[in-house]
Amino acid sequence: MRIALISEHANPLAAVGGVDAGGQNVHVAALATALADRGHEVVVHTRRDRPDVPRLVPLHPGVTVEHVPAGPAAPVPKDELPPYMPAFADHLRRRWAERRPDVVHAHFWMSGLAALEAARELGVPVLQTFHALGTVKRRWQGAADTSPPQRIAAEADIGRRAQGIVATCGDEVDELLAMGVPGERVAVVPCGVDLTRFHSQGPIAPRGSRCRILSIGRMVPRKGVGTVVEALRHLPDAELVIAGGAPDDEEAVRLTRLAAAHGLSDRVRLIGSVGRADVPALMRSADVVVSVPWYEPFGIVPLEAMACGVPVVASAVGGHLDTVAGCGTLVPPRRPRALARALRDLLDRPDLRAALALAGERRARSRYGWPRIAERTEAVYLDVIAGQRNHDQNRIAATAGG
Repeated sequence: MRIALISEHANPLAAVGGVDAGGQNVHVAALATALADRGHEVVVHTRRDRPDVPRLVPLHPGVTVEHVPAGPAAPVPKDELPPYMPAFADHLRRRWAERRPDVVHAHFWMSGLAALEAARELGVPVLQTFHALGTVKRRWQGAADTSPPQRIAAEADIGRRAQGIVATCGDEVDELLAMGVPGERVAVVPCGVDLTRFHSQGPIAPRGSRCRILSIGRMVPRKGVGTVVEALRHLPDAELVIAGGAPDDEEAVRLTRLAAAHGLSDRVRLIGSVGRADVPALMRSADVVVSVPWYEPFGIVPLEAMACGVPVVASAVGGHLDTVAGCGTLVPPRRPRALARALRDLLDRPDLRAALALAGERRARSRYGWPRIAERTEAVYLDVIAGQRNHDQNRIAATAGG
């Protein structure tokens, strides 16, 4: 198949850890690579955000990243990108008229807008993965939500117009149904993990004698790292290592001040962004990895920690309900004392840590390797293509009969 992946703001070539660079970047890059390894030809279309970047960049044998000219060739916060989606769609329409893909898979809602508009007259089936839903973001962030005002209505429209929706967890299906998205169009295919990189055997980053709690991810308030800092007040024998972002990020500054206010500066270390190649060793150095966002469409970090054989404490939201439940510890979001109790229990019981680590590793290896995820995604593509073909044949027959 010729497969087009649309990822308007999350460039698979970008460094992970910035404000708008995180799990979606990893997901798109890994999915494209795994699909190509199954023999498909994949082009990832992403917005050009630098003037010096080549138009086409090879990512992997069978995978090309195209930088689409839409808006200024400069970084633009993703919430300010909607005005440039018509230009993005125009470019895709011209490209696909020359060489039509067999299927289009849009990632994030603005990608869906561009993909549906570009494919409208070409008869190319479009699938959508939202990665996050505006209704959920608004519910948790309230007035702090910076999403464009049209987002929620646009997502509902995309959900009804796309030929298929690839949800990343069961919790998302319920949200989609509540939005009026037809359930028969929704398939659940989770994110995956690179099992060649994330595994229990390998180097371990240096550490001291204290129990180590690790938090890793983007430096934004919704990731809940402040909750972990608050919980550390009740864990006097533990240190917290926070990886992600840069020391001068607004959230990093806030967390540094929060730690100082609670007298935790000597036990809270913000180490900034960590290269992907160094993440497994850092995870293996931890006694427990904590991921307690307020909401989470999937959650790649807990899955990577599980694959590394490290026990996980995660908030009972979104994808964590599928991945962590039964082989890790779930806690309510934004509840420092509940988190502290869960961490205390784990840190005091090496037998429990070992059991959860083994269960998590088994689950990650048996269910979430990218080759398996690519195979499941391919099956969804083929079903949608077959459905589109039948629809087109029925339409032609009806026209001929009329």
